[in-house]
Amino acid sequence: MNANADVAVEEAVIVIRRVFDAPRSAVWRAITEPKHVMHWFGGTAFTNMACDMDVRPGGLWRHVMRAPDGTEITCDFVYLEVDVPKRLVWKNSDGGQSGRPASVTTVTLDENGGRTEWKLVARFNSIADRDQAVGMGFSETISAGFDQLDALLKTL
Repeated sequence: MNANADVAVEEAVIVIRRVFDAPRSAVWRAITEPKHVMHWFGGTAFTNMACDMDVRPGGLWRHVMRAPDGTEITCDFVYLEVDVPKRLVWKNSDGGQSGRPASVTTVTLDENGGRTEWKLVARFNSIADRDQAVGMGFSETISAGFDQLDALLKTL
């Protein structure tokens, strides 16, 4: 099942939804345990080099991946909220100083009949930042990762 991405015209927000045919507990493990995140984050176009996660409010998530052109991309986030197994909130730890637009990202997981409804809401500092993220392939990269996550969930 494909992800559904919405970019509100007048809000600095991107919303991405997807339903996974897996229980919420499995999806939670797949998005909070580095050994699993390494298999899906970024989709097949990226190679994940490192993933360290301290999943608690104030904890850090550091992720390093290699783009198809060989460029290494380091993502540093700090968790703001953790409500196991329902909700994660994180933000860029550098406030956008890396040149990538800063956002606060909220992921909610709702279980319905053994399936999990994922909703990601990324709130940017401005519409210009949101548009920069769109131009950098934010939604496409996440959607590609979802395809990998879906395959991983079938093995958990």
